[in-house]
Amino acid sequence: QGILREGLEDVKQFFKANGSCRLPLSPSLLVKGIVPRDCSYFNSNAVPLKLSFQNVDPLGENIRVIFKCGDDLRQDMLTLQMIRIMNKIWVQEGLDMRMVIFRCFSTGRGRGMVEMIPNAETLRKIQVEHGVTGSFKDRPLADWLQKHNPEEDEYEKAVENFIYSCAGCCVATYVLGICDRHNDNIMLKTTGHMFHIDFGRFLGHAQMFGNIKRDRAPFVFTSDMAYVINGGDKPSSRFHDFVDLCCQAYNLIRKHTHLFLNLLGLMLSCGIPELSDLEDLKYVYDALRPQDSDADATTYFTRLIESSLGSVATKLNFFIHNLAQMKFTGSDARPTLSFAPRTHTIKTSGRIRDVFLCRHERVFNPSKGYTYVVKVQRESPSEVVFVQRTFEEFQELHNKLRLLFPSSLLPSFPSRFVIGRSRGEAVAERRKEELNGYIWHLIHATPEVAECDLIYTFFHPLPRDEKAAGTNPTPKPADATWARPLGKVGGEVKLSISYKNNKLFIMVMHIRGLPPLQDGNDPDPYVKTYLLPDPQKTTKRKTKVARKTCNPTYNEMLVYDGIPRGDLQQRELRLSVLSEEGFWENILLGEVGIRLRDLDLAQEKMGWFALGSRGHGTL
Repeated sequence: QGILREGLEDVKQFFKANGSCRLPLSPSLLVKGIVPRDCSYFNSNAVPLKLSFQNVDPLGENIRVIFKCGDDLRQDMLTLQMIRIMNKIWVQEGLDMRMVIFRCFSTGRGRGMVEMIPNAETLRKIQVEHGVTGSFKDRPLADWLQKHNPEEDEYEKAVENFIYSCAGCCVATYVLGICDRHNDNIMLKTTGHMFHIDFGRFLGHAQMFGNIKRDRAPFVFTSDMAYVINGGDKPSSRFHDFVDLCCQAYNLIRKHTHLFLNLLGLMLSCGIPELSDLEDLKYVYDALRPQDSDADATTYFTRLIESSLGSVATKLNFFIHNLAQMKFTGSDARPTLSFAPRTHTIKTSGRIRDVFLCRHERVFNPSKGYTYVVKVQRESPSEVVFVQRTFEEFQELHNKLRLLFPSSLLPSFPSRFVIGRSRGEAVAERRKEELNGYIWHLIHATPEVAECDLIYTFFHPLPRDEKAAGTNPTPKPADATWARPLGKVGGEVKLSISYKNNKLFIMVMHIRGLPPLQDGNDPDPYVKTYLLPDPQKTTKRKTKVARKTCNPTYNEMLVYDGIPRGDLQQRELRLSVLSEEGFWENILLGEVGIRLRDLDLAQEKMGWFALGSRGHGTL
């Protein structure tokens, strides 16, 4: 901190002598001074500086940049240039991936400036709002976006931005082999745009723990990202859109394989350590798989998404990073509540006189459970507000209070665990009484506890509380089809059907809206096809089994070889969706028959087919 202050004095003297200067980052940026109170540094290895310059334009905001010393920023410039070219290709093809591409400029050997993106936070900061193990939880990103986008249409727009930008990041980081991905160099804007920073390792040059690669997954795509996309912890049709976007973006870049190989080849002699020989170029060639058809590449990238989503190594890497960063966190960093957009105090909100937990209510959104309605009365006689909090939010308050105060000053918190088989209403009723006692003791604790900012933030109304005021407290679930009886079939399957060189290609892409099983659990669905007539059952083809989902993604190609064009008119594709039941007979979830004579297979046919009981499907 002392060295930074001394250095800022030198910069001040420079501006006194010269008046103003243009920033190397972009010659259009003219600055006339430094703002010391807004300058600080980051805790990463190179300790980059966060600098704020006074804009010469009196109506312009301060210009904030990062100055790095110790990293070869030519590599960052090259990586960002490649991503910018990818983005241009996507936009030219009518696909806007909502990419955030910032400026970066190398000003000398091992030093340079980087543009700071406003209203953005690292995934680590978002995750540790839920504790040091936040990287293992699924809700932090969704909760953070909800906090900054309280209105439903705002949140939907943010999720849409997240789906597109996350897909773009997955493709770009995979193709360029960007490594050393942890939650401090992936950022999220309040508008939902996700982007990567710090490209110190690329073309597959991963950091190592001994003999183990630190980047074990093909790219960073974790369950908390999937939670935002799906709108919960179960796969939804929005996940299909995400997979389709990834595969479409990947195939568009593959069409320009030679462009990327030529551009990177031109840089072989410039002295960037990680781009120095043909092996480095071969990494990009192998990643783009130019020898594959679009269908094969779609299947390949779908498997990469599944592999990344199932990687515990990524979350463990994030967790280790959270622990490593803890030692840098200053003692003045006060804990905050992950669900509250800002901090409130006794001065800003007014003294609380009494709190009373009135009732519990069943909620279905964002997930099924119970919320508790608390009546908050302040010393202003007319001021009474009602706030809704979940048991998990009460628990978070208690955990954060324990970071500030010894346990002897705090009331004991109700147990999270329920003994026996009692569930639902009875548990909520019992917790209501226990939580009521807990909050009463909090408000009547010693002043240092009762008047602390955490408690006043907790009991301050959130946008959702103001929205819920005066509305029906128990809305019915929007999707009331989750408990269909056994024997009811339904849903739709997305297929791509094509014919070439006496081969019939059936790409099984996605299924949406399958009915749950009789016991209410989600099925383990797979697809089975026959090409009728088939008395010997020799045309059976099957996909892999998806686990516990009503909206599976497959992107698997089923091929029928040796089918003359004349035979197609007499054949029918019989497709069944079944749930694998282990030792028991597999359960039929729906089927469809497709007469191939009804399709013009001179070109690829893609679309959704309705699943039902035996009958002929329409596209």
